[in-house]
Amino acid sequence: MQRTIRQLLWHAAGFGFAALWIIPFVWVIRMAFLPKQSAIGSGWSWSFTLDNLIHVWHAAPFVTFFLNTLLVCGGVLAIQLVTLTMAAYAFARVRFAGRELLFMLFLVQIMVPPDVLIFSNYQVLNELGLLDTKVGIMLPYFASSFGVFLLRQSFKQLPNELEEAARVEGASRWRTLWQIFVPLSRPIYVSFAIVSVSFHWNDFLWPLIVTNSVDNRLLTVGLAMFAKSTESGAQWSDVSAATLIVAAPLMIAFLAFQKQVIGSFMSSGIKG
Repeated sequence: MQRTIRQLLWHAAGFGFAALWIIPFVWVIRMAFLPKQSAIGSGWSWSFTLDNLIHVWHAAPFVTFFLNTLLVCGGVLAIQLVTLTMAAYAFARVRFAGRELLFMLFLVQIMVPPDVLIFSNYQVLNELGLLDTKVGIMLPYFASSFGVFLLRQSFKQLPNELEEAARVEGASRWRTLWQIFVPLSRPIYVSFAIVSVSFHWNDFLWPLIVTNSVDNRLLTVGLAMFAKSTESGAQWSDVSAATLIVAAPLMIAFLAFQKQVIGSFMSSGIKG
């Protein structure tokens, strides 16, 4: 009996925390499809309209923001996969003096918040002439210590016999890495890709500081500028519609690939 009550209490607490997250999102969805006259009213309304989404889509260059965000997220992820693969393989399989010490120093980056490095990164981009460019947004994130850590753990778990058999067959380190280690670590790559894309899709402070022109702004910065341009609280329908436009792609992608996403994180657990 006590066990059942305890489980019910845990379930109730879980549903309570879930409600704290989902209620604001449900409110945004409702306001996005609610006519402006009903949105500023005090009563409940079942009215439904797509005018808010259409108005917002044409009121700001969201097509440009979408393309910029996709380019930045895709470009950062593509380069990260190459850099973290080579670094993780070196730390996991290549023996050299000071490897463990260098890896520990490399991991210190995980404990340093990215916002702390904003000033120094800004100065570097200014000297390189990359301010207000997409490359400038991407450059500080071309390497990921978190991704190297995850992938190194995966590479270390693979049997040494695989690499030895590949060498017997005449395969080079490069071929062994890309034809054996990379395919066997696919869940790690999927998990990291989800984290990377989600982070850069929602990143706001760094793109806000680096970019000045509309042609290089990302979705989060564009949403903030659009919300700032609203005149009063009567524009909550427009702000909610813009927020839904920005958040919808990630939400749809998660719902469409929910099993693959959860499976990749479950199978990429860090061991040993």
